[in-house]
Amino acid sequence: MKHFLLLGALLATQPALAQKKNAKPAPKAPAVSAVTVTRVVQALAADDMQGRGTGQPGGQRAGDFLAGEFKRIGLKPLPGQTGFEQKLTVYQTLSTPVAAVINDQTLASAQVVAASGQPSITWSSEDAQPPAVAVIGSEPAERRKLFGYVNNPTANTLVFVDTAQTKAFRQLVGYLGRGTTTPERPKPFATVFVLGARPATLSYRISASTVIEPVELRNIVGQLPGHDPKRSKENVVFSGHYDHLGYLKPVAGDSIANGADDDASGTTAVVALAEYFKRRNDNARPLIFVAFAAEEVGGFGSQYFSKQLDPAQVAAMFNIEMIGKEAKFGPNTAFITGYDKSDFGKLLQANLAGSKFRFEPDPYPEQNLFYRSDNATLARLGVPAHTISTDQIPTDGLYHSVDDEVETLDLTNMTAVIQAIAQSASGIVAGRQTPSRIPPLTDDRAR
Repeated sequence: MKHFLLLGALLATQPALAQKKNAKPAPKAPAVSAVTVTRVVQALAADDMQGRGTGQPGGQRAGDFLAGEFKRIGLKPLPGQTGFEQKLTVYQTLSTPVAAVINDQTLASAQVVAASGQPSITWSSEDAQPPAVAVIGSEPAERRKLFGYVNNPTANTLVFVDTAQTKAFRQLVGYLGRGTTTPERPKPFATVFVLGARPATLSYRISASTVIEPVELRNIVGQLPGHDPKRSKENVVFSGHYDHLGYLKPVAGDSIANGADDDASGTTAVVALAEYFKRRNDNARPLIFVAFAAEEVGGFGSQYFSKQLDPAQVAAMFNIEMIGKEAKFGPNTAFITGYDKSDFGKLLQANLAGSKFRFEPDPYPEQNLFYRSDNATLARLGVPAHTISTDQIPTDGLYHSVDDEVETLDLTNMTAVIQAIAQSASGIVAGRQTPSRIPPLTDDRAR
């Protein structure tokens, strides 16, 4: 009897054993490609990209490279577009050193600087219509007037700046000396700043010239259409900025600001995530991948991009900036700016349950990082748009220097951060999660 029972048991298990033997293993989910991460960041931060300066040949070369990557991956242009280039025009302005004589005293170049929207200025105290004369006092609150005169001039003005504001004045000289970039042609007014007290009796001769050039820039934008027609107006944006500073003052013979961490790392993440989600091919919502121009000179690329979308049709924005080094929380961590402004971070962390990775709130609130990157424009319009970063910015000695090179990056940790972003975005991409909206700003409180 026992033999028959044993035989019956063996016969009963044979189909199950056969099914187990013949069963095909479940397809393995794609991973973020470490090979792609290394190749792309090395290409963007290479010397031949010349620091990817705004409007410079290296910046153009970087845009071409990224458009080629989007084509390789198989992204589609945005509706109505024939390619991946989203063109915008900005204006670059650079004034010559100012020649100024005040009360028969010739001013040193460090004492005077001009911000001008006019091709040339030739002022004299004897003019029939002389410029207005203003004073910026010694109080700290007076400091903000400096850039007010630069950004919103209403008349030709000669401004005397109290020597208590010397530090701010020098910052202004450095800023104007590099040239300025604006989204619109500068207003046809000039402001000349002089460091020193206004004399009781004033005579002057002032001259300078200015070159104003329109420059065409390009955001590089591609998309993966969503698979759920009901969610066709629930776009999810993944972004980073590909521009950097171009050339800086040479240090040990090196003048190229390669910008490996800032922000070749974040732009690399955009490319790697596009490749990852293309391979998955299961996104319910449309995914938009964008490499912004002109972040370093005012965020004009992201501002232009935001005007091409209805913010109500953007479910979330993952902006990625400076993820090439270990965060202050250790490996397998990153922080999210504006963590308390929506439940975006909490949703991402929920999708990482069981993993070693964790997202933390921004540990540097005093830096106001939430409104200092390309997420800011859409965030002001109510979109749950946040920046993901690992940079220890208060102590980052390589930030905006010629030493921000690929060799300083931790590519293994960087790849882990990108993989965590991919995994944590799964609920939003699939339409199972929708972050809460950010209250829109109607004034300049965040600026």
